[in-house]
Formats: sequence, C-alpha cells, structure tokens
Amino acid sequence: MSGPVLELAGVGKHYLGGPPWARHRIQALLPLSLQLGMGEMLAVVGESGSGKTTLARLCLGLTKPSEGLLAFSGAPVLGQSRKLRGKLAAVLQNPSQSLNPSMRIGRSIAEPMYLAGMSQQADRRARVLELLDHVGLPRDFADRFPQELSGGQRQRVTIARALATRPKLIVFDEAVSALDVSVQAQVLNLIIDLQREIGFAGLFITHDLAVARYVADRVLVLRHGAVEALLPAHSLYEASPVDYVRKLQVSSGLL
Repeated sequence: MSGPVLELAGVGKHYLGGPPWARHRIQALLPLSLQLGMGEMLAVVGESGSGKTTLARLCLGLTKPSEGLLAFSGAPVLGQSRKLRGKLAAVLQNPSQSLNPSMRIGRSIAEPMYLAGMSQQADRRARVLELLDHVGLPRDFADRFPQELSGGQRQRVTIARALATRPKLIVFDEAVSALDVSVQAQVLNLIIDLQREIGFAGLFITHDLAVARYVADRVLVLRHGAVEALLPAHSLYEASPVDYVRKLQVSSGLL
C-alpha cells in the first residue's frame, strides 16, 4: 500500500471545563503532525495527563479533533466510522474488562467479524482457531470462559480478537501494564512477532520508556499535551539530550 496508514496534520484537542458561568478551555493535546506506515510501531510515552489517551481516542475515531485533519489510508476519519469498521482495532490495559465473562472465548474472538459483516459462521469458527494458533493458545480454549484463563492468556485472547478482522491499525493502550513482568515480556514478544508476520501498523500507548524502546520503531514523547520529542527507539540506548526524556529514561531504569 502506498502512503501512510495514519496521518495527523495539525491535530489538536481541547475541552471546555469549569462551571457554566466561568467556562474555560482545557488543552488536552496541542496540535501535532505525524505519519504512521504499514508495519511500523509508534510508541506514545508520557506521564499521566500527558495526552496519550486523548491521542489514542482520536486515532480510533472515538473523539473528534478540535482542529486539524486526521486521515486513515488517505481518507478523513470524521464521518467514516461505518467504512472504518474492522479496519481499526484496540487492545486495552485490562483484558478482564475487554472480555464478556459470560461469553466463551471463541465467540468473543468472532464477535468483531460478525459486527463487521464478515464471512459465514463456519468461516468465522475456522478463523477463530487460526487466530488461537497465531497467539500461541490451544484451540480448545475457544470453548472456555475468560475466568478459566490466566491474565496473560486473556491478553492473548484480546490480541486475537483485535486481529480478527485483519485491521490495518491496532492501538495498544497500556496493553501490558497490568501483567506480571515475566508475562509482559511474553506478550511484547508476541506483538512484535505478529506485526512482523502480518504487517499491521501499531500505536503503542505506555508510560514505560523501557517497554517503548523494546517494542517500537519510533517513540513519541508527550508532556502536558505537547510533543517533547519524536525519535527513533534505538536512540534511547544513550542518554537523551532532552531533559524530560532523560528523566523518563531514569524512571524506567534505562539510565
């Protein structure tokens, strides 16, 4: 595919806060411009309140930008929610909140395919089994319930669910922060392997610069809604000349 999967041109977001008689503007994300190509992973790093979640919601079309243009595969995202169904996906922080406890794993993975109007039931079942293979889970897990799985296994299921419709962009929002350290490494390696194999574009939201360096090609550092740095991940093996990035390197154990 030619051209970027995701393109932001001067995209910013603000909200109105305060009581009705004294409304004021809260700038959640200052205007920024960037592009994300197929097969590329961009990590978005920052402390709480930096604008990471706002950026993720904008890229998924869950909120409208206050300014600028956000395009997916060359077409504006606004007003395209129906056309984009199945082309965007997300993996959230807590897999227990992403999976319906009363729904078997196979049905949970198949649900996005059904909602996107993809294939017949038998084809969806075959795709579910294929996806379980992809994420390293036994096929008989399709008949289990989420509470029968460990946290790491549940997150593998949510990744399979995100892949179900063969999306071009997947947003990983703090996708490993709720997992034990040893399980984090397994899930991160899985994400890296799947991206190499399938070639989707990825936006990886995290507060941990060490995770960002491991999983991403480039790292976008946000602070109070503003861009502090946009740099190649491999540059984080050295102390950054940017004070705030260096502070995050220290807090993440990189220095």
